[in-house]
Amino acid sequence: MIKSRLCDLVGIKYPIIQAGMGPFSNNNLCVAAANAGVLGLLSTSGLFSKDTQPWIYEDFIKTAESTMDDEMDVVLENLLKRTYRLTKDSGGIFGINTMVSAELRDKAMVMIDTAIKVCEENPDIRKHFKVIFTSAGDPVGLKDKIKNAGFTWMHVVPSVKGAQRCKKAGVDVIVASGHEGGFHTSWEPVHSMILLPAVVEAVSDAKTLVCGAGGFCDGKTLAAALVLGADGAQMGTRFLATQESDFHTIWKQSVVDAGDRGTLVARGFVGPARWIKNPRSETHAANTLKKSPGVFLGTPDDYSTLDMSLIDYEIDSIRAVCTGDKEKAMMAAGEAAQRINDMPKVADMVQGIVREAEDILRQVPSKFLA
Repeated sequence: MIKSRLCDLVGIKYPIIQAGMGPFSNNNLCVAAANAGVLGLLSTSGLFSKDTQPWIYEDFIKTAESTMDDEMDVVLENLLKRTYRLTKDSGGIFGINTMVSAELRDKAMVMIDTAIKVCEENPDIRKHFKVIFTSAGDPVGLKDKIKNAGFTWMHVVPSVKGAQRCKKAGVDVIVASGHEGGFHTSWEPVHSMILLPAVVEAVSDAKTLVCGAGGFCDGKTLAAALVLGADGAQMGTRFLATQESDFHTIWKQSVVDAGDRGTLVARGFVGPARWIKNPRSETHAANTLKKSPGVFLGTPDDYSTLDMSLIDYEIDSIRAVCTGDKEKAMMAAGEAAQRINDMPKVADMVQGIVREAEDILRQVPSKFLA
């Protein structure tokens, strides 16, 4: 059986992380992933949208045992209790993903404080709710709050410099995310084949684990991550296109239908984003080139300088997914979409990935030169 330090650290069966994808709910997907023996991550970004994009908030609460009257801390508390109830019998392990960018830092603190509170009030949850995964911001300053509460702390980065920042901050598991990844991608297009081994060489040691993200979707790519020195792989787009995934049917089907060269990069809320290629996203890419060329030049912008018509276009496009309007919808996905052509059950998919990776890794010694 494939096993790595990631399995030992958090108690999962297989060294796979199901990405905490948003903005809609992934509550059922997380349960299915945890029950399948991998680390399931709950997205929390949808909880930040009650006032700005209430249709996302409404979608989120449907599977959080909450109502539109509940504030985000109450929704998260209910959701954590629900996830625990649905995973405890299988021994499933789960966590939350929260973005900690400057614009969202205050809301992220609410998420983390709520997580701590739930565990303090319900000690049995700690056996299953073990991870806080942060993203899209600076990890420095979060160590005491997260690790003193007993959580394993993970953070995702797009560069060696970012990984070194994580090591300084005290992160337990650094996820190196290559430019192949879906939705939020880095300002500089460094891909997994370069980024992952560079991060492993720079920061991996007895106390710091490294996992790969971006392009990982099957046994071949999981095996590649392990051979490159990683302790596991995070998969997003592959989990998105599954039967239990909460994502809307047109989003899931767009991944299955993507095919060769099926994605593109354009503006996406907090920076560059990878979208499924369709007429709507192609128009958005052209507008991005005109109005926010830094997306393609590696030059970050912010809301103080950005032409907000781009953000309005993205909001309208995401809302169209919610309403089933295919003409106006844009769906995010990683480059791995072109290698995905089915929509299996999560447990079956995980078992298939693991079997394929095991078969490949058994063959590795026979390929060495004498």
